[in-house]
Amino acid sequence: MDCVRAEDAYTSRLGYEEHIPGQTRDWNEELQTTRELSRKNLPERLLRERAIFKVHSDFAGAATRGAMAVIDGNVMAINPGEETRMQMFIWNNIFFSLGFDVRDHYRELGGDAAAHAAPTNDLNGVRAYSAVDVEGLYTLGTVVVDYRGYRVTAQSIIPGILEREQEQSVIYGSIDFGKTVVSHPKYLELLEKTSRPLKVQHHAVLNEKDTSVELCSSVECKGIIGNDGRHYILDLLRTFPPDLNYLPVEGEELAPESQKLGFPCQHRHRLACLRQELIEAFVEHRYLLFMKMAALQLMQQKANKDKTAALHDTSTADAESESKPQALEASEKVADGTPTSPTSSESTLTPDDAEATTVSENSAPENQEAPADLKSAVPTANTNGTHEPSAAERQNGGCDSPLEDPKSREVVLNACKAVGSISNTSFDIRFNPDIFSPGVRFPDDSTEDIQKQKQLLKDAAAFLVSFQAPSFVKDCLDHSSLPMDGATMTEALHQRGINMRYLGTVLEFVDNMPAKAQLEHIYRIGISELITRCAKHIFKTYLQGVELSALSAAVSHFLNCLLSSFPDAVAHLPADELVSRRKSRKRRNRVPGGGDNTAWASLTPSELWKNINSEAQSYYHFNLQCESVDQAVEKYGLQKITLLREISIKTGIQILIKEYNFDSRHKPAFTEEDILNIFPVVKHVNPKASDAFHFFQSGQAKVQQGFLKEGCELINEALNLFNNVYGAMHVEICACLRLLARLNYIMGDHPEALSNQQKAVLMSERVLGIEHPNTVQEYMHLALYCFANGQLSTALKLLYRARYLMLMVCGEDHPEMALLDSNIGLVLHGVMEYDLSLRFLENALANNSKYHGPRSLKVALSHHLVARVYESKAEFRSALQHEKEGYTIYKNQVGEAHEKTKESSEYLKYLTQQAVALQRTMNEIYKNGSNASIMPLKFTAPNMASVLEQLNIINGIIFIPLSQKDLENLKAEVQRRQLMQDSGKIEKQQGGQLELDDKLPVDD
Repeated sequence: MDCVRAEDAYTSRLGYEEHIPGQTRDWNEELQTTRELSRKNLPERLLRERAIFKVHSDFAGAATRGAMAVIDGNVMAINPGEETRMQMFIWNNIFFSLGFDVRDHYRELGGDAAAHAAPTNDLNGVRAYSAVDVEGLYTLGTVVVDYRGYRVTAQSIIPGILEREQEQSVIYGSIDFGKTVVSHPKYLELLEKTSRPLKVQHHAVLNEKDTSVELCSSVECKGIIGNDGRHYILDLLRTFPPDLNYLPVEGEELAPESQKLGFPCQHRHRLACLRQELIEAFVEHRYLLFMKMAALQLMQQKANKDKTAALHDTSTADAESESKPQALEASEKVADGTPTSPTSSESTLTPDDAEATTVSENSAPENQEAPADLKSAVPTANTNGTHEPSAAERQNGGCDSPLEDPKSREVVLNACKAVGSISNTSFDIRFNPDIFSPGVRFPDDSTEDIQKQKQLLKDAAAFLVSFQAPSFVKDCLDHSSLPMDGATMTEALHQRGINMRYLGTVLEFVDNMPAKAQLEHIYRIGISELITRCAKHIFKTYLQGVELSALSAAVSHFLNCLLSSFPDAVAHLPADELVSRRKSRKRRNRVPGGGDNTAWASLTPSELWKNINSEAQSYYHFNLQCESVDQAVEKYGLQKITLLREISIKTGIQILIKEYNFDSRHKPAFTEEDILNIFPVVKHVNPKASDAFHFFQSGQAKVQQGFLKEGCELINEALNLFNNVYGAMHVEICACLRLLARLNYIMGDHPEALSNQQKAVLMSERVLGIEHPNTVQEYMHLALYCFANGQLSTALKLLYRARYLMLMVCGEDHPEMALLDSNIGLVLHGVMEYDLSLRFLENALANNSKYHGPRSLKVALSHHLVARVYESKAEFRSALQHEKEGYTIYKNQVGEAHEKTKESSEYLKYLTQQAVALQRTMNEIYKNGSNASIMPLKFTAPNMASVLEQLNIINGIIFIPLSQKDLENLKAEVQRRQLMQDSGKIEKQQGGQLELDDKLPVDD
């Protein structure tokens, strides 16, 4: 690090490819030039994506080093005379700013809290615009770094921006939150191309002279033409519409679903916005409703026509107008064949006669086929849910059908109005991101449109709490979503468009479920995530006043207050000679915003937990009621080691690996020496290998349809392309290898499966971390393939390793632990360790009964596995008891004629015979003593093939031999389903259960 020159000093590393000595890289030029590379064919696209990925990775690395240098005080500010919070820095051609509210810029939006949230919102905007990838529109390289309690935004520098004032530079958007607004035809043209995929509405706002200005983004979004002639957009923090559940607006009432849950809530800033995933889900949901409404009205028209031709002219108009308010509700009944339930979660729609009608949650079958006459009258949607105008439509000047049928047009018009489409002739939902922005005014002639947009925002907010949150809980209940730690839970919520500020709401949903016991693991993970997030918020401000020399003392003191049972944790202040004499250095290296350097030492455990409780209440609106860590552990069944892992990952703390005694009441758990380092937590845009990803998705789709060979070839191709773009190590390559290994295994190539899975495990350890839930699952797959290859001891070691890691990540009480214990129990059974095997299998049985319900087929299988071990031990009575339980479940769930029930019945007969034979022998011995003539008893040691078969079954792979006729039927069924699939809907499958053309694995 060279503090004098604002760049990296790598003079001693001449071979280091990232840096040419004496010359800083022009990051902006590199980032934008790679985007401009040609992309006409596959080789060109690969070259482009590889270049983008490489430059992006280098930029993120340099930005992270620079941000750390800024916070450590090793970079001179470009405005050294200003207060430290307001200082800005340039290092290595990257611009750095701190996440504080400088010059009251965010005063109306929530001050420092808004300034802290804005960079991540901006990053999400950059991510969205980069993904759309419109030629001619450029975004800045952006990296957000959290380090030592500070948030630093690192951005590439627009050529020429430092030489002129911002007012002169901005030719589109507003620099003062909407007071002065300017527009530019070129920007409107470029942003118009992004408005369809990003669902942003083209709208007009008033500037300070009350003249109308056209925009196609939020007012904060600024357009600047750099000296290089490129059109840049920046400040994309309001790309997505505001979240009204967390934005109380005077005179506006939310939908009843939101109000019922206590919304709107006061949030600490006014920048809360909806996630892109939620917008996509909401638009898709509305599209299904639109199709159903139009279908229903067309059916009614047809019925009216058929009744009588004479009355046709007079009655149709009345029937249309009468049926419209009820159309939504009735369309649900048509779709479901059942009356709508008022208790199910509902989403409110308001047709233009303002009568709200409700839609029940079970109304979105994905593969709904539209009637033939509907297809001719109703416009279709493309993959992102918006309507593409057809050629006929363009000729008709926007009319939705070549049939000049006013009735069909009226049907579409009614359906468009009811679902809130911005067009009257086709389905097209877009959001105006400036609604409810303070200081933004709209022209008078757009009042009706603004009302529509407000209603749409209320509906989207209601959709989140009444549809997406319950569907997440439902998915957890039926185990289609299975989070194991905070990160996987966050990911699952984000995939459904649920922001983490709704964590308290989701936990209340779980708490109020009738089947709460089956969701205990979700509740526990949610609570530990909530506690660690609150602790992270407090830790952020706690660290800001800490001297660099006292860092490890401060961090260990904080962890003691958070996790140790030691009641009076005392901080060890560093010796005087270690404290830097910064005051004499004319504030050159002052830590930004640093206040009293020893205030951190006065923190006590009770004070910290009081703060965590109030943070949980104010941020997540959740009542935690825990005065100490021991109370939290007791009340919610948490593990301190899990809390330590979560807080370390979230804040970047690196600690020494050793056994920590958290429960000692005589000495603190952590000392200064245990804290090794503190790392930056970095957020940036991950460039995607789009072609490779499409190959991967096509491969998954083929596998799902049962065409394994074709699927395997496509996934191999995807693997090559991923390697080409990302290099050797990447999380997507890991997913590819895992799926390839599973396919190799199913197709009988066990050695190849083992080889691919081994690579997947190594990659997962390196890329995700040795204790990441995905790594634990990779170990389980590897153990199965090792067992199939006859490496029994390796399989056991891997399973034990996976179990150890899982205990640390989520504890004993988790549905995934049942699967792991069943695997271990089966392998132990195979090596004839019966007593140990029983302990694991009985544990798995108890776990399955708890999480899947005592009548589940998984529980029946668990009973069968336990019975097999008892049989091997010659304890036939216990074996019979368990097998009877299994048989009863099979009989009740799948009927007596089912193959499983018959198998269980046969096994019961066999066990009964064995038990009777054993009893006879025992009686003979009692009666005749040593003279008894004993028939030899058959004790069957488990053979490896049967153990492997059971291992396959519990891991979701069953081989069913099929005849030629079955195959033909299966292929016909697959083709029929393909035809029925909704237009343009590609479901992202997770490579779970796989279908086969000669042997068909299905999930048990």
